[in-house]
Amino acid sequence: MNQFARSGAKLAQLLKTLGIDNEQVLDAISDIPRHIFVEQILAHKAYENTALPIGQGQTISQPYTVAKMTQMLVEHGVTTNVLEVGTGSGYQASILGKLFDKVYSIERIRALQFTAKKRLQMLDIYNIQMKHGDGWNGWASKAPFDAIIVTAAPSSVPEQLKLQLADGGILVLPVGTEEQTLVSIVRNGDEFIEKRWESVKFVPLVAGDTL
Repeated sequence: MNQFARSGAKLAQLLKTLGIDNEQVLDAISDIPRHIFVEQILAHKAYENTALPIGQGQTISQPYTVAKMTQMLVEHGVTTNVLEVGTGSGYQASILGKLFDKVYSIERIRALQFTAKKRLQMLDIYNIQMKHGDGWNGWASKAPFDAIIVTAAPSSVPEQLKLQLADGGILVLPVGTEEQTLVSIVRNGDEFIEKRWESVKFVPLVAGDTL
């Protein structure tokens, strides 16, 4: 077992002590080499439970948060047709690609999208379709989605994302500006059932112009 494989396994063990108990999620965390999603100078920090900068004012999320949000989708019974808003480094997408049949991912910063795509190809993950665009609008032509996960924080829940959920589907996202809370929303026909989970810290979900 090489150094990074050991590191992935250690990270999964750490997350288990923090309450991540879904074996599929822990296996994906253990298998995916997080160090390839950060700059080489930060590779020694890749398996710590911390967010790291990835350029363009964006970050790769804390592993616990990635695992927690992913576990919420898995435990909801989702198997296919997942939308990720905010590709960023591609790390969350790679975890989703291990667990779900078809993943769609939107990124507003083209340079990040380009790099993420190369990383996913390196890992032979090909069930992720990417789009350069404004995540607030979702991806209407691919809707409805069984699940939507948002990896940046809007000030309020984007209405388009709720409307692009399949009946019975789940939306998981951080909401807020200074104070942010992890929220899940389950669609039941025209009703949306919201549950608030825990405090989180994400970069803002920017609406409008793409870069």
